[in-house]
Amino acid sequence: MGVLSRLVTFFGLILLAHAGYSAHEHTILYSNARLSSTTALPLDIVIEALVSLVLVSTGLVLGAEKLKPISWSEWAGQIEREGGMRNPYRRLEERYSFWDVRAKRKEFADWIRGDDLVKE
Repeated sequence: MGVLSRLVTFFGLILLAHAGYSAHEHTILYSNARLSSTTALPLDIVIEALVSLVLVSTGLVLGAEKLKPISWSEWAGQIEREGGMRNPYRRLEERYSFWDVRAKRKEFADWIRGDDLVKE
């Protein structure tokens, strides 16, 4: 998370806390006054809360990590290109007597092509 995104998020949180405090004070003030009219929040408190929500959301989005691919094949291809170190299934694939699909496919393809037959 960069410095700019942290500042935007922090400023948005301060605004949100202030809007919450203002809404609480407004509610307390009008509950003690026993007015018969409606006690809706003033427009400036509502706008302050919405602006703070936008600022916090913007700061969090700016500070987020790069998104990972959605497609399974893209994700798997990216892991293979990086050497497979981030592969979450690496421990399963390295188990003793684990059936190696790639090696079996290569053996089958060689067998179909006839590469493993002894040519006379």
